Amino acid sequence: MSRPSTLLFLPGALGRTEAWQPVADALAFTAQHVHLSWPGFGGTAPDASIRGIDDLAGRVAAAIDRPSALLAQSMGGVVAVLAALQRPELVTHLVLSATSGGMDLAPLGAQDWRPMVRASHPDLPDWFLRSTDDLTARLPALRMPVLLLWGDADPISPVAAGERLQALLPDARLHVLAGAGHDLVETRAAEVARLVDAHLAPG
Repeated sequence: MSRPSTLLFLPGALGRTEAWQPVADALAFTAQHVHLSWPGFGGTAPDASIRGIDDLAGRVAAAIDRPSALLAQSMGGVVAVLAALQRPELVTHLVLSATSGGMDLAPLGAQDWRPMVRASHPDLPDWFLRSTDDLTARLPALRMPVLLLWGDADPISPVAAGERLQALLPDARLHVLAGAGHDLVETRAAEVARLVDAHLAPG
């Protein structure tokens, strides 16, 4: 697998690009850093052409013009999976943190986060709350190395979700951080950065 020259950081459902900043700052791996935001989220101007997850994934895929690693948190993980399926020749590595990965997590005991987000952020576009695509059958096509990061105190994306993704992805390694929650890329940034560095290091 080639060395990525760009690291693309994808935020979660609220579009908080700052969530990945502590990890980015702690990385020893040298590459260009690009923090992507979602139109209409996190203070980014809306874009009428973005009407669903597929539109976001298309925008991310269009931004991949050189060997790149995608680092994605929560909902961003679904976007990363879709973008990697579109550009497998350029996506060298994936890092997926506390995400559904495009799977239905209800059977795995996940807490439904949508009502809480809708109530606390009524101004956000609502198309992402209606996303129900099941990418399970497509996940085995992702043959690049995948680092799965989970916290064992995360009710939104339980460890069972990470275990299921590990079973479906051909080259995936799961690391469970004891006591970590859904925001582990912020609260455990130094530990996450060490894992990412090891994941990106030449084999």
